[in-house]
Amino acid sequence: MTEPAARSSIWGWGRWWPMLVIVVPCLLLNMGGDPVRQALEYDRLAILHGQVWRVFTGNFVHLGWGHVGEDMAGYVLLCLLLEDVLPGWRCPLLIVLGSFGVGIGLLLGDPGLHWYMGVSGALNTLWIVGAMLLMRHRDWIGWVLAVFLSLKLIFEQLQGPLPWSVATTGGPIAVDSHLYGAFTGVILGLVMVVHKWRIAHMHQL
Repeated sequence: MTEPAARSSIWGWGRWWPMLVIVVPCLLLNMGGDPVRQALEYDRLAILHGQVWRVFTGNFVHLGWGHVGEDMAGYVLLCLLLEDVLPGWRCPLLIVLGSFGVGIGLLLGDPGLHWYMGVSGALNTLWIVGAMLLMRHRDWIGWVLAVFLSLKLIFEQLQGPLPWSVATTGGPIAVDSHLYGAFTGVILGLVMVVHKWRIAHMHQL
Protein backbone atom coordinates (compact mmCIF):
# COMPACT_ATOMS: atom_id res chain seq x y z
CA MET A 1 0.00 0.00 0.00
CA THR A 2 1.35 3.41 -0.95
CA GLU A 3 1.55 6.19 1.57
CA PRO A 4 -1.21 8.36 -0.01
CA ALA A 5 -3.56 5.35 -0.08
CA ALA A 6 -2.85 4.66 3.57
CA ARG A 7 -3.66 8.26 4.50
CA SER A 8 -6.90 8.30 2.50
CA SER A 9 -8.19 5.14 4.22
CA ILE A 10 -7.21 5.96 7.79
CA TRP A 11 -10.83 6.58 8.80
CA GLY A 12 -12.33 4.15 6.31
CA TRP A 13 -14.68 1.36 7.32
CA GLY A 14 -12.28 -1.18 5.80
CA ARG A 15 -9.68 -0.33 8.42
CA TRP A 16 -11.89 -0.21 11.51
CA TRP A 17 -14.45 -3.00 11.09
CA PRO A 18 -11.97 -5.75 12.14
CA MET A 19 -11.65 -3.95 15.46
CA LEU A 20 -15.34 -3.16 15.92
CA VAL A 21 -16.41 -6.74 15.21
CA ILE A 22 -14.70 -7.79 18.45
CA VAL A 23 -14.94 -4.60 20.51
CA VAL A 24 -18.68 -3.95 20.07
CA PRO A 25 -19.88 -7.43 21.13
CA CYS A 26 -17.58 -7.41 24.16
CA LEU A 27 -18.89 -4.00 25.25
CA LEU A 28 -22.50 -5.05 24.72
CA LEU A 29 -22.00 -8.26 26.68
CA ASN A 30 -20.45 -6.28 29.52
CA MET A 31 -23.52 -4.04 29.59
CA GLY A 32 -25.56 -7.15 30.34
CA GLY A 33 -23.95 -7.38 33.76
CA ASP A 34 -23.85 -10.43 36.01
CA PRO A 35 -26.67 -12.42 34.34
CA VAL A 36 -24.78 -12.41 31.04
CA ARG A 37 -21.47 -13.21 32.72
CA GLN A 38 -22.98 -16.12 34.61
CA ALA A 39 -24.56 -17.49 31.44
CA LEU A 40 -21.43 -17.27 29.28
CA GLU A 41 -18.34 -17.44 31.52
CA TYR A 42 -15.93 -20.36 31.37
CA ASP A 43 -17.31 -22.61 34.09
CA ARG A 44 -15.54 -25.95 34.25
CA LEU A 45 -18.30 -27.82 36.03
CA ALA A 46 -20.99 -26.49 33.70
CA ILE A 47 -18.89 -27.40 30.64
CA LEU A 48 -18.41 -30.95 31.91
CA HIS A 49 -22.18 -31.15 32.32
CA GLY A 50 -22.79 -30.25 28.68
CA GLN A 51 -22.65 -26.44 28.42
CA VAL A 52 -19.77 -26.66 25.96
CA TRP A 53 -20.33 -23.18 24.52
CA ARG A 54 -18.66 -21.75 27.60
CA VAL A 55 -15.29 -22.98 26.30
CA PHE A 56 -15.61 -20.25 23.67
CA THR A 57 -17.95 -17.61 25.12
CA GLY A 58 -16.01 -17.28 28.36
CA ASN A 59 -13.41 -15.31 26.43
CA PHE A 60 -15.85 -12.55 25.52
CA VAL A 61 -17.33 -11.68 28.91
CA HIS A 62 -15.35 -9.67 31.45
CA LEU A 63 -15.27 -8.89 35.15
CA GLY A 64 -16.19 -5.24 34.63
CA TRP A 65 -15.46 -2.07 32.68
CA GLY A 66 -11.84 -1.90 33.78
CA HIS A 67 -11.26 -5.44 32.56
CA VAL A 68 -13.03 -5.08 29.22
CA GLY A 69 -11.44 -1.65 28.67
CA GLU A 70 -7.95 -3.04 29.17
CA ASP A 71 -8.56 -5.98 26.84
CA MET A 72 -10.20 -3.90 24.12
CA ALA A 73 -7.43 -1.30 24.22
CA GLY A 74 -4.91 -4.11 23.81
CA TYR A 75 -6.84 -5.56 20.89
CA VAL A 76 -7.15 -2.25 19.03
CA LEU A 77 -3.45 -1.52 19.59
CA LEU A 78 -2.44 -4.92 18.22
CA CYS A 79 -4.73 -4.51 15.20
CA LEU A 80 -3.17 -1.16 14.36
CA LEU A 81 0.35 -2.43 14.92
CA LEU A 82 -0.15 -5.56 12.82
CA GLU A 83 -2.47 -4.27 10.08
CA ASP A 84 0.21 -4.64 7.37
CA VAL A 85 0.73 -8.36 8.03
CA LEU A 86 -2.77 -9.19 9.32
CA PRO A 87 -5.20 -6.98 7.37
CA GLY A 88 -8.97 -7.26 7.27
CA TRP A 89 -10.63 -10.35 8.74
CA ARG A 90 -7.39 -11.96 9.95
CA CYS A 91 -7.21 -10.23 13.35
CA PRO A 92 -10.76 -11.10 14.48
CA LEU A 93 -10.36 -14.63 13.09
CA LEU A 94 -7.24 -15.15 15.17
CA ILE A 95 -9.12 -13.95 18.26
CA VAL A 96 -11.83 -16.51 17.54
CA LEU A 97 -9.33 -19.33 17.01
CA GLY A 98 -7.31 -18.21 20.01
CA SER A 99 -10.46 -18.26 22.15
CA PHE A 100 -11.04 -21.90 21.28
CA GLY A 101 -7.39 -22.64 22.00
CA VAL A 102 -7.56 -20.96 25.40
CA GLY A 103 -10.82 -22.63 26.39
CA ILE A 104 -9.71 -26.10 25.35
CA GLY A 105 -6.29 -25.57 26.91
CA LEU A 106 -7.81 -24.60 30.25
CA LEU A 107 -10.25 -27.51 30.12
CA LEU A 108 -7.58 -30.12 29.41
CA GLY A 109 -4.54 -28.63 31.08
CA ASP A 110 -5.83 -26.71 34.09
CA PRO A 111 -8.37 -28.85 35.98
CA GLY A 112 -8.01 -26.73 39.11
CA LEU A 113 -9.35 -23.62 37.37
CA HIS A 114 -13.10 -23.49 37.93
CA TRP A 115 -14.00 -20.24 36.14
CA TYR A 116 -12.48 -17.74 33.72
CA MET A 117 -13.47 -14.59 31.88
CA GLY A 118 -11.69 -12.31 29.42
CA VAL A 119 -10.12 -12.24 25.98
CA SER A 120 -6.55 -11.55 27.13
CA GLY A 121 -5.52 -15.14 26.47
CA ALA A 122 -6.66 -14.92 22.85
CA LEU A 123 -4.86 -11.58 22.53
CA ASN A 124 -1.65 -13.52 23.04
CA THR A 125 -2.59 -15.66 20.03
CA LEU A 126 -2.89 -12.56 17.87
CA TRP A 127 0.27 -11.11 19.43
CA ILE A 128 2.54 -14.07 18.67
CA VAL A 129 1.18 -14.69 15.16
CA GLY A 130 1.76 -11.05 14.27
CA ALA A 131 5.26 -11.17 15.74
CA MET A 132 6.13 -14.27 13.71
CA LEU A 133 4.87 -12.72 10.48
CA LEU A 134 6.80 -9.53 11.15
CA MET A 135 9.94 -11.57 11.82
CA ARG A 136 9.38 -13.38 8.54
CA HIS A 137 9.48 -9.97 6.85
CA ARG A 138 12.67 -9.16 8.81
CA ASP A 139 10.90 -6.38 10.70
CA TRP A 140 12.66 -5.69 14.01
CA ILE A 141 9.33 -4.90 15.68
CA GLY A 142 8.47 -8.58 15.41
CA TRP A 143 11.51 -9.52 17.45
CA VAL A 144 10.67 -6.91 20.08
CA LEU A 145 7.11 -8.21 20.36
CA ALA A 146 8.27 -11.83 20.60
CA VAL A 147 10.90 -11.11 23.27
CA PHE A 148 8.54 -8.95 25.34
CA LEU A 149 5.76 -11.56 25.23
CA SER A 150 8.20 -14.34 26.13
CA LEU A 151 9.49 -12.39 29.14
CA LYS A 152 5.92 -11.58 30.18
CA LEU A 153 4.87 -15.24 30.04
CA ILE A 154 7.94 -16.38 31.98
CA PHE A 155 7.31 -13.75 34.66
CA GLU A 156 3.65 -14.78 34.97
CA GLN A 157 4.51 -18.45 35.31
CA LEU A 158 7.15 -17.76 37.96
CA GLN A 159 5.73 -14.76 39.85
CA GLY A 160 2.07 -14.56 38.93
CA PRO A 161 0.18 -11.80 37.06
CA LEU A 162 1.68 -8.39 36.45
CA PRO A 163 0.77 -6.06 39.35
CA TRP A 164 -0.93 -3.39 37.24
CA SER A 165 -3.04 -6.03 35.47
CA VAL A 166 -4.55 -7.15 38.76
CA ALA A 167 -5.40 -3.55 39.68
CA THR A 168 -7.02 -2.85 36.31
CA THR A 169 -8.88 -6.13 35.96
CA GLY A 170 -10.47 -6.00 39.38
CA GLY A 171 -10.20 -9.72 40.02
CA PRO A 172 -7.95 -12.78 39.78
CA ILE A 173 -6.05 -13.38 36.56
CA ALA A 174 -5.66 -16.87 35.10
CA VAL A 175 -2.12 -16.56 33.75
CA ASP A 176 -2.33 -20.02 32.18
CA SER A 177 -4.85 -18.59 29.71
CA HIS A 178 -2.07 -16.35 28.38
CA LEU A 179 0.21 -19.37 28.02
CA TYR A 180 -2.40 -21.41 26.12
CA GLY A 181 -3.21 -18.43 23.94
CA ALA A 182 0.44 -17.96 23.04
CA PHE A 183 0.84 -21.69 22.37
CA THR A 184 -2.14 -21.56 20.02
CA GLY A 185 -0.51 -18.58 18.33
CA VAL A 186 2.75 -20.44 17.79
CA ILE A 187 0.89 -23.28 16.06
CA LEU A 188 -1.17 -20.93 13.88
CA GLY A 189 1.86 -18.75 13.17
CA LEU A 190 3.89 -21.73 11.97
CA VAL A 191 1.05 -22.82 9.70
CA MET A 192 0.79 -19.32 8.20
CA VAL A 193 4.55 -18.86 7.79
CA VAL A 194 4.94 -22.26 6.09
CA HIS A 195 1.93 -21.53 3.85
CA LYS A 196 3.36 -18.18 2.78
CA TRP A 197 6.77 -19.78 2.20
CA ARG A 198 5.25 -22.46 -0.02
CA ILE A 199 3.34 -19.88 -2.08
CA ALA A 200 6.50 -17.77 -2.51
CA HIS A 201 8.50 -20.88 -3.44
CA MET A 202 5.92 -21.94 -6.05
CA HIS A 203 6.04 -18.49 -7.65
CA GLN A 204 9.80 -18.81 -8.00
CA LEU A 205 9.54 -22.07 -9.94
